[in-house]
This record gives sequence, structure tokens and C-alpha cells, in this order.
Amino acid sequence: MTPQRIRKILTVVGARPQFVKAAVVGRRIRSDEFSGLREILVHTGQHYDADMSQVFFDELGIAEPAHYLGVGSGSHGAQTGAIMTRLEEVVALERPDIMLVYGDTNSTLAAALVAAKSSIPLAHVEAGLRSYRRGMPEEVNRVVTDRLSDLLLCPTLTSVENLAREGRLDAQLVGDVMFDIFFHEKKCAIRNASQKFDLEHKSYILATIHRAENTEDRQRLSSIIGGFARVQTPVLLPLHPRTRAALSSFEIPVPPNVKVVAPQSYRNMVGLLLDAMLVATDSGGLQKEAVFARVPCVTLRDETEWLETIEAGWNQLAPGDASGIAECLKRAMEKPAAAPPEYGNGDAAGLILKVIQGYIAK
Repeated sequence: MTPQRIRKILTVVGARPQFVKAAVVGRRIRSDEFSGLREILVHTGQHYDADMSQVFFDELGIAEPAHYLGVGSGSHGAQTGAIMTRLEEVVALERPDIMLVYGDTNSTLAAALVAAKSSIPLAHVEAGLRSYRRGMPEEVNRVVTDRLSDLLLCPTLTSVENLAREGRLDAQLVGDVMFDIFFHEKKCAIRNASQKFDLEHKSYILATIHRAENTEDRQRLSSIIGGFARVQTPVLLPLHPRTRAALSSFEIPVPPNVKVVAPQSYRNMVGLLLDAMLVATDSGGLQKEAVFARVPCVTLRDETEWLETIEAGWNQLAPGDASGIAECLKRAMEKPAAAPPEYGNGDAAGLILKVIQGYIAK
């Protein structure tokens, strides 16, 4: 009997949310069900701080990367170019059957371009998300990656419909891998995590700020912090290194009701989320996780790619000025939400791998 040929999946990750998504898919690849697949993990180094990177590999049981590109920080062009240059060498060495990417980061875009130029099939997890703000770097990354992808793996019906309007009728609805891992890790979450920061259960707002549109705009960042200052509720702010640097550079003082802490591990964040009364964030992932945890959310942006969270009433977009942000936070704490949107059956990882397995077996 001819032995089964092992098919190589080259998975490219570089940012904190991608580590979480890759954990659940990687775990399934290593199961007996997918013994014909082998994952080669590439960490671009886009997030290189230990609190933003290594802790996720340790805690979530992600296999050590086979290749670490070490690109570090830089402008969008410099970072994307550096990833492409180093990833091309990996592709030439490994000769994968398919490349797998997640989300909308510079790592995602760089990998998509390398796959296209190397004639390697590309599978995009979280395909079809749209904020319809073309000047937003993440939106550019999403659109270009989807155009170059052979497999469009969509988390929601809305994302499938977005792609259909763009002429891509081959998108596949698989569900959301974040939904998979949230409920897997919820059992391991740090219980009463808020007590570590002297906060009471359901008495605080959990906030994160990291997107360039907020951290590179002094007025916008000042308005967000000013909005936090205008509510009486304590705000717990795990601070991204980029945001810490921006607050210092812009000389924006942190108000007394905002408790700044270091970036947290995934399980710590899940525990803090379950304890929170409200989320205020510019993170796409945390918007969804708030829905999973049944915690209302205020998105600190002018738009969101997760439109169904707005339509279901679990999420609100905050206006740009401090008083408007404060009013939005107060309304969200008082308003009961409707039924949550659907994000699959909890086995998005399995569905993704079945689609990939079927594609590369042809």
C-alpha cells in the first residue's frame, strides 16, 4: 500500500489575536482526524514583546514556531516588506501545499502577497469582513487578502454576503474560531481575576486601545481618555505598548478612575471580561468575545467589521468627542441587549480543516 503523502500547511501569524486563533486550529491539526496534515508555523515577529507574544504560546499550548522572522515594529510598508522578504525564503525551503492566514494584519497581507507570487494556494480565515472604510489599514489588508485567496473561510453569514456583493460566490461559511476557543478556554479562565486589581465583580469597564486610528491621533486618544474620566465607573485598561508610548508622547494624563495595567494573557483577559460590566475597545476580537460572554460593548471606532453585533444590540459605536463617548458608555451600562448573533456551532476549526483537506487533495 502506498503511504499517504503528508500535506503541508504553512500557517503565518504575527499578532496577538492570531496566536489565539491559531491555537485552536493547530490543536485540531495535531488530532488523529487530520493525521494527513502537518502544520509549519511561522511567527513573523510583528508582535514581539513577551507580554504580547510568548505568553500566548505558553498558555494556549501553541506549538513552537518552526520559523521566527523577527521583523519587529516599523511603518506599514517597511514591516510588510520585511515579512515578505523573509517569508519568501521560508516558502522556498518548506514548499508548502497551502498557506493559511488569519484576520487583517500586515502579517496577513504580506503572506497573501508571497503566496500569490509563489503560486501557493491561500486560505483566509475571517474572510469577508468589511468596515467599508478604505483608508483604514486593516480594511486594505482584508480586501487585498480576500482578492488573492483561493479559500475564503467566513465566520458569519454577513461576511459571506459581503463577498458575494464583490463577485466572490465561492466563500464558505465555517463559523468563528474565536467562538471555539473562548468556550474551551473559559473553563481555564482565571476566576475572580478582577480581585487582583482590587475591583469588584461587575463593577468596572474593561477597556483596550491599540489601533493606529486612535493611538496616532492625539485628539482622538485624548477624547477616549476624557470619556473614561467622565464616568464614575472604574476603568481597567491593560495597556498596549503602542498606546503607552502615545499617552506619554502626547502628554495625556490618565484620570484617577482609570487603572492602567500590563497586557494580560488570554485566560486572564477572559476572566476579566467575565467579571466586567462593560467592554470599551477598538479590538475586533474583544467585540466578539464580549458577545460570547454576554457583556455589552462600546466600540471606540467610527465603524466595525462585526456589523451583526451592532444589529443585535450587543455593541454600540462611540462618537468621537469625550462627552459623546461618556454618554455612550453610560447608555450601554443601562441598556439590556437583544439575542446574540450566531458564530457557528463551536467547531469552526474542524470545518476549516475539512475544507482545506478537500482542496489540497484534488
